[in-house]
Amino acid sequence: MADLGKLYSQDRKAVLKHREWRGFKDTMYDYYRWLVTWKDMIVMVLKAPISTVRGLWKYRWMASYLSTPSFIDRHTAGLRGTHLRIVHLHFNMIVKHATGLIHTSFVADEKINPNNKLSKKIVLTDEIIPNEIFSGFPNLTVVPLQTIPIFLTSMVDQQITPPYLEVTESFGVPADVCPLPSAEAGVAIDDDYPKMGCCMVATNMPCDGSVMNSTFLDRRLNLPVHLFNIPLRYNDEDVQEYAVEEVKELIKFIENHTGEKFDWDVFFKALETSNEQLEYELEKWDINKTKYPQMTGAAFWLYRIYYFNLSGGVDKRFLKVDKKVNKLMLKGYEKKEAVSKEMRHRAVVWSCPANYYTSFANWLENCWGMNVVMDMETMISYIKYDTSNKEQALKDVAKTYQRSIMRKHTKGGYRNVVDELWRIVEEYDADTVIMYDQISCKGMDGLAGIFDDQARERNVNFIWVKQDLMDPRTISRRDMREQVNKYMQTVLQEEPLDPSLVDFEDDLAW
Repeated sequence: MADLGKLYSQDRKAVLKHREWRGFKDTMYDYYRWLVTWKDMIVMVLKAPISTVRGLWKYRWMASYLSTPSFIDRHTAGLRGTHLRIVHLHFNMIVKHATGLIHTSFVADEKINPNNKLSKKIVLTDEIIPNEIFSGFPNLTVVPLQTIPIFLTSMVDQQITPPYLEVTESFGVPADVCPLPSAEAGVAIDDDYPKMGCCMVATNMPCDGSVMNSTFLDRRLNLPVHLFNIPLRYNDEDVQEYAVEEVKELIKFIENHTGEKFDWDVFFKALETSNEQLEYELEKWDINKTKYPQMTGAAFWLYRIYYFNLSGGVDKRFLKVDKKVNKLMLKGYEKKEAVSKEMRHRAVVWSCPANYYTSFANWLENCWGMNVVMDMETMISYIKYDTSNKEQALKDVAKTYQRSIMRKHTKGGYRNVVDELWRIVEEYDADTVIMYDQISCKGMDGLAGIFDDQARERNVNFIWVKQDLMDPRTISRRDMREQVNKYMQTVLQEEPLDPSLVDFEDDLAW
């Protein structure tokens, strides 16, 4: 597990010279899962080879998906045993589902396949809107418009967002706005979204930047657009009636523009599946509260936000994965299996992570023995749906939407971001907080003094890590690592577990 940094080339690309040797059993398993990833990607091509090849040549972002196996490698570096298997199972499921979305997008794309029937059965949505409500329209296909072209690609390939940011900036949008809506707007300006769908559902989530982005999408798509508004003060009961009415208006909009009627029976079945998946999720959390956590790092939140937003209780393959994962986690816990070679610190990650460095937690673990046992994005809504009463079900869905990713802890007041953090730190017996400071948002800066003071009162290590969400030009991966290095070496005066990972260049890597 030591000297992982020596596996990488030294030309700023941080590409593996060769695969990591993990012992025979783990190496073979890792290689097998690597082959599974390639198999799923090849199957996607074979399903519609002409459309896929056309999409590869037409869209800048499509080539980035060729680096998916390398993306997974970054998140499995140094892992062994149960932990390795859990992470691979999660990522393989994400790949299976994402390749399906890419396939659907290209087959339905009217730029590639003019006048196709599938396009008229597609409802485009903002990527932040979870899919539960759309499960009530089983004859329609829901495609989160921004997810495939930019949101996921920015995680796989850090080089994909700058060209789109530059396009948006050339239209007069300031360079210091949040790069998430800015990059998504750039895709629209550059006409790099597939052309499909009979209507579009936009939203004010997670913030005002999404509203700005929706104006660019509206101009480009030329489709009927419904703005799905979510209340900010989600803890207040006086906003819940409005929230439910917004859900009802969304259903009416889809019915009016597709001719489909909302199917309550199918909807309730999807909610039951979501409830079952939530039970598995809570079991994972309970195990990680113990002295023997079985999954740490980014796989937790990446898998969580993916199925939370995109499954909607419809794709039961996620359930099958969760059953396998939880069985492995429970077995590892009962055996008191260590999640890593050495766990010096139990950490909680707070605020929104950098898309261009999702494997940052993996580096923390391998370099400094800092295991991330929980994070803000994983701790999104865990409300159980009522599946017997229509009105209550809609209330539960509305409350869930108000507690979505990048939103639950950044809206609604002090207690949602500060008090919640210390509750999580206590529950997970954490001694360290990694606080992401998104410099183009500055959402946490106003609370900096409060966080620092309360961390000292609790004797908790509090490390601020500046990043810029989807723009590696401002603060690089190396810059993010250096902020931790300085804290660990000067404040805690610790030596790294793996000195080869303290400093390396990867600004030209995927």
